[in-house]
Amino acid sequence: MKHHKRTSSTPFVRVGPSGVHGLGAFATRDLPAEAFLGLYEGRRYTKAEIATKVWDDQLTYLFTLSNNETIDGAKGGNATRHLNHSCEPNCEAVEEYDEGGELVLKFQTLMAVDAGDELFIDYSLTADDGSPPSKYPCHCGSPNCRGTMLAPPDEAPLQETPLPLLQEAPAGQPA
Repeated sequence: MKHHKRTSSTPFVRVGPSGVHGLGAFATRDLPAEAFLGLYEGRRYTKAEIATKVWDDQLTYLFTLSNNETIDGAKGGNATRHLNHSCEPNCEAVEEYDEGGELVLKFQTLMAVDAGDELFIDYSLTADDGSPPSKYPCHCGSPNCRGTMLAPPDEAPLQETPLPLLQEAPAGQPA
């Protein structure tokens, strides 16, 4: 597996305490819809390499791409790894190929956001092990909250790998 050292800045994103979960990503200025926030970066693993890992209950920032590569934002990642889940997100993750032909994941706003707003994506997790939705509770508080970070049953999953944690939990709070 190739491991490219990528350096992308995230000038429109700052990390700070989240009212939803652990640390969150916040807009540093007013942003229009479809504003580029940054690339999801970190060490890349093949499907076979991921299968050999033992994650247990450790903190993970894993995002699996459609080509089955997984990016570990905890190893060489940037501020984009702190976008928390919401059932009504204001941002999205979009795959595209860079100029070198590598599949990359970029984050962009879905709508205009104000400076200081927390930035969210819908994790749309899948539980390949048959875990119940209650194992992946959602705390977004949106009016249309599904109560879980799992993808709605009628949607094809596109996003994050379902492992124990995707963001840091404050001391004394469940993940």
